[in-house]
Amino acid sequence: MNQPSATAPASPPPGVASHDDLHQTLPHPVTAKARDYQGGATPVHRHPRAQLIYAGRGVMRVETAAGCWVVPPVRGVWIPAETDHKVVMLGAVEMRTLYIRPDAAPALPTHCCLMEVGPLLRALILALLEEPLAYDLSGRGGMIASLALQELRFLQIPALHLPMPSEPRLLRLCRSQLARPDQQDTLEALAERHAASTRTLARLFQRETGMSFRQWRQQARLVEALGHLANGLPVARVAEQLGYRSPSAFTAMFRRALGVEPRRYFDGGT
Repeated sequence: MNQPSATAPASPPPGVASHDDLHQTLPHPVTAKARDYQGGATPVHRHPRAQLIYAGRGVMRVETAAGCWVVPPVRGVWIPAETDHKVVMLGAVEMRTLYIRPDAAPALPTHCCLMEVGPLLRALILALLEEPLAYDLSGRGGMIASLALQELRFLQIPALHLPMPSEPRLLRLCRSQLARPDQQDTLEALAERHAASTRTLARLFQRETGMSFRQWRQQARLVEALGHLANGLPVARVAEQLGYRSPSAFTAMFRRALGVEPRRYFDGGT
């Protein structure tokens, strides 16, 4: 059977690693990879293939220049080819990945996004991992890969993610908030430190993220909360770590934003 030739990956910019192992360079339309972590984070890197990152167990946070996403076991993150990204492990993680030749899935999103990973796709990912890396394109592996591509087209893409601004002052503020989600820094305080107009910074933040800083901070806390909740941290501890006055105040915010109480979010309550 004739196989398409692999395309040489483009050189990444300085400071960005390129992962060009056999998972990227084989002519197969889909390859699967399993890797387990006890914590830590990857360096910023990119792939010549599109990538679906899925956690068989544990929780990850995927960070790109456009935003960040928490990835609990019920979801995955779609990362288009040649997108710089970093993966932070929020505890022990069993990472399972599909690498997809861009021309094999041209109808899929051209931007990073969360994706639901249902039982069929989970089973297909695990089944492809049982096959040789260079599986027979006309055999069982080829059929699994083809079905996985079809299943990707039927995934629902939730809206929850955290956009990041590019303006240096705002980006520093956001990164500080992510590092310390309980802090109460405001745009007013930032404006005072930089001798800038609060109105100007607020307008910049809205333009770059599509939301106010207050809305963004709530979204950031939701993203952080999902990681803690998926790792089994009690609601009261999550509320404390995120700077809420009480568990009930945190629960009310969570229910308004996601339509379900925190303790039910990973029980199919959404």
